[in-house]
Formats: sequence, structure tokens, C-alpha cells
Amino acid sequence: MSRDPGSRKVAIVHDWLIGGGAELVVQELHRMFPDAPIYTSYATDEWRQKLDNKVVTGYLQNCGKLRKFVPFLRQHWFSHLDLSGYDLVISSSGAEAKGIRVDKGATHVNYCHAPTHYYWSRYDEYLENPGFGALNWAARLGLKLLVGPLRRWDYKAAQRPDYLIANSGYIKDQIKKYYGREAVVIHPPVPVERFAGSEQKRHGFVVAGRQTPYKRFDLAVQACSQLNLPLTVLGKGPDHARLVSLAGPTITFIEQASDKDMEEHFQKAEGFIFGGLDDFGIVAVEAMAAGTPVIAYQDGGALDYVMPDKTGVFFKEQTVGALAGALQEFQQQTFQPKLIKEAAQDYSPKHFQRQMKDYLHQLD
Repeated sequence: MSRDPGSRKVAIVHDWLIGGGAELVVQELHRMFPDAPIYTSYATDEWRQKLDNKVVTGYLQNCGKLRKFVPFLRQHWFSHLDLSGYDLVISSSGAEAKGIRVDKGATHVNYCHAPTHYYWSRYDEYLENPGFGALNWAARLGLKLLVGPLRRWDYKAAQRPDYLIANSGYIKDQIKKYYGREAVVIHPPVPVERFAGSEQKRHGFVVAGRQTPYKRFDLAVQACSQLNLPLTVLGKGPDHARLVSLAGPTITFIEQASDKDMEEHFQKAEGFIFGGLDDFGIVAVEAMAAGTPVIAYQDGGALDYVMPDKTGVFFKEQTVGALAGALQEFQQQTFQPKLIKEAAQDYSPKHFQRQMKDYLHQLD
């Protein structure tokens, strides 16, 4: 870019604003460009307030839960969004928001959280468990019938941005695989300061997050039960009942875990177990911010921040045996919480803003 991005008329576009790691990116973009409107298909009242009422929605806001069933309507809404007059448009997307069209001469930068999961890398997982409860059958049928044209639209939409940013090295490779495009890596912002409390005596292990099958909490529950190791499971989700059925006497479940619960358990745990394949894995970096080493499956976003012998250890297969072996190896090692906390600072909101500003400045 020939001009300072701050002097340009900027718009931000995001798939939907409900809650999660992707919304943290939007929040930091809003802090960088406080006057920029934020266009999205749906927003909760909470996120409207967090973003200082800069959120702009359309007819999909009034569709309720039906919006989850109608990706083609989201495709239509985003591709027909009027973004005329903006010099710089930043889309934050793991679904349809990247499909916007901008004025000729305007610059469109897409922050890609992942190629759309339900069309590409996790298509089979979504077919098995779409997450619609009693309406799973309808979601499966719709996805099977429509995945061809939906994939074609998604691929074409990914060609529209002028530049692509990936949230991890893993997603950079996924963008190349599914969209045939190059991307730079800028890691998402993690609220590291929230977890930087005083050092406590450490005991046991912890996992946290929404309990869905692909996150593989079952590996942690079974491995710790097998080794008779204490494990605290924070959160709940559709896989909760199964996890409870797998748990031995050393496993503790805290379903209604507050923010304070998470902070305290992260700060006093020996290690955080991260058994899933995640695009990035903000929760694992949050554990690092508390000085807690990570025992992670050796794939996905964890490859960017788990450094063996410094911030954690890896296990190579998503099996109970592989994780149990890694836990035994882990217990023979000594980690320095101070160094782990320092490593987590590379993912702070300030670091994200600095990288984004530097990247936008260097664009032609």
C-alpha cells in the first residue's frame, strides 16, 4: 500500500459474531480501526457491545437458528454486500465472508481461520456429527446433496481476496491444498495477560474447551485413568456423557467452569493436554501463558508453539497408548514456567496488532 492503512477508509467483514477465537481477531482489528464498520451475517448483543455498536447485519440476523442451515443464503448475502467506497476491506473468515466483492482499486485482505471445515478437511466429521441434535438427519442430507456446488463456490470465493493471511503454518498448508493459494502466517491474538498470575504449586493435568469428538478429550481421560494420574476436565459439550463413562476415579469434571476456574486450574496444573488436531489452538497458548507446558498431538497449529523440552512434548498418534507414553516421558522432564510464559508473549494481542500493521504497510 502506498498510504498508511490508518488513513484509508476501512471495513471489516466476519462470518458471524457469536464467540470464540475468530472473534478475538475481529476485536483486535476493531481496536486497530475503531471507526471501521463490521459487517457480519449474525451478531449477539454481547458482541455488538464489545465492538462498540459498529456491527452491521442484514436479513440473516432475523433468521434465528435457521441461518445455520442455509450456507447458500450466507454466500448470497456476503457476495452481494455493498462495500463501495472502501479502500481497504479486511475479511476474517472460516466460511463465507471471504466471498465479498470490493471496488476496483480497493484492497481485500482475508484473514483465513481455515478453509471451510464442512466442505473440506472435516467433511466426514460433519457428516457423522453435524451438531444439529434432532435435525442431524436433515443437515447430513443437505450437506451430501449440496457439497459439490458449495465447494465450487467456496473455491471461487477464496480466489477473490488480493492477499491471504493464515492463522498458523498448518492453515497455510491447508490454504495451498484446497485453494491453491499462498498465504503469510500471522498468529491470532491470545489474551495471555489474563493467565499470567502468581506461580502456584503444580499438581495434576488439565484439559479445557467444548467437548466435541474431534477435540479428542477422550484420549486425555483414558490415558490419565490408565496411568492413575489426576486430570481436571473443564467445560461441557455433546461428548460429555461419553467422557464421563470413560473416566476413572482420578478424573474430575467441572462443567460450569468460570473464567476464574480456568485461570486457577491452568496456573496450578503440571501440564495441559491437547489431544485434537486444531487449526491453531488458542486454549493451549492460554495454558502456556500460565506457565503450563503442553502435551500435544504432533499436528495442526500446535506445531507452531509447542517446542519440545521448552514449552511441552508431542505425541505422534491420536491413541491412548501414544498419549500415555508421552505423559510418562513428560513426567521425567523439568520445565521452567517463566520460559513458557515468555514464549506465550509471542501470541499477545499487541504482537498481533504489530504484525498486522507491518503487513498492511508493506502491501503495494
